Amino acid sequence: MVVGKMGKVAETGGDILYTEKPMGGSILKLETPSDFDLARDVCSYGYFVLMPNYWDVNRQTLSRVLEFVDKPSACVIDQLNDGKLRARFDRKLDRTEQSHARAQITRMLNLDIDAKAMRAFHKVDPRWKKSGKGRLFRSPTLFEDVIKTVTSCNVTWPSTVNMNRRLCEVCGRKTVSEAYSFPSAKKLARTRLGTLRGRCRVGYRDQRIIDLAKLFVKGHVDEAWLTDSSVSDDEVFKFLITLPGIGPYAGGNIMQLLGRFSRLAIDTETIRHGKSALGMSGTDAQITKALHAHYEPFGEHKFRSYWFEIWQHYESKAGPSHLWERDLVSKAFTAANL
Repeated sequence: MVVGKMGKVAETGGDILYTEKPMGGSILKLETPSDFDLARDVCSYGYFVLMPNYWDVNRQTLSRVLEFVDKPSACVIDQLNDGKLRARFDRKLDRTEQSHARAQITRMLNLDIDAKAMRAFHKVDPRWKKSGKGRLFRSPTLFEDVIKTVTSCNVTWPSTVNMNRRLCEVCGRKTVSEAYSFPSAKKLARTRLGTLRGRCRVGYRDQRIIDLAKLFVKGHVDEAWLTDSSVSDDEVFKFLITLPGIGPYAGGNIMQLLGRFSRLAIDTETIRHGKSALGMSGTDAQITKALHAHYEPFGEHKFRSYWFEIWQHYESKAGPSHLWERDLVSKAFTAANL
């Protein structure tokens, strides 16, 4: 939906865009690392095209709904000439909400990863130094990342797009501007199986999503522990694969969403990449072994190195990612086209 000069709202599929300051809403400004680029660092991972995220190709802005305790709020994020980010909201936020909003945006855009950390990655893999690539877009919360990972397993990308749209439209909360939030753990923990399977079309994932939500509500998934540098990657991975619906691929993917890049997330796309881009042959097991050996020299950055290779392939097919129209991506990213 678009709020125009007179503040009128027009439907565009449950999303929200602003042509100007949201009427009566808060505006927050956030400092960024010296090398941060909004378009590059948002359009770096597929979750940026999953609802409630919306990348406006024309304005080069990110809009989405953020959840707060009392009620959600839609915001539009752009980058100013001085490098700072501006987040404009569709209602007034109190001080607690403002703090929470800053934390969510910081997590989503990896604003706590400074230029020095990016230089360390580029030293290991200088192929990405010129472009500055290194940050991978993620969700404002770990819970959303986990559910989006579950909805991306054993399924085509168009179905992943659709599941996340339905989760927002059926289970999310509406803002004052009638945009949808991603449902909270509390909401999904008490959602009926039939609703998830029938209306959200998540298939066999219905019970797993509810079980995961309950674990988050009960505090059994501790993000502070999962991101603690004194906890090894092996310990984190072993914990993740004990969670409902989280196998080796999902565990590896959640690892990188936690900022741990030392492990690959092997799926059919990874095997395809090994065959088509790296010239590997043999059984899937043999290619998997070869992939691990190939990326081992990149050490704690191996997922980054792998991901930007595969992202480069996607852009060779669909053009620069900051020009991707979200609702066309679900059609472009199919096995036949890739």
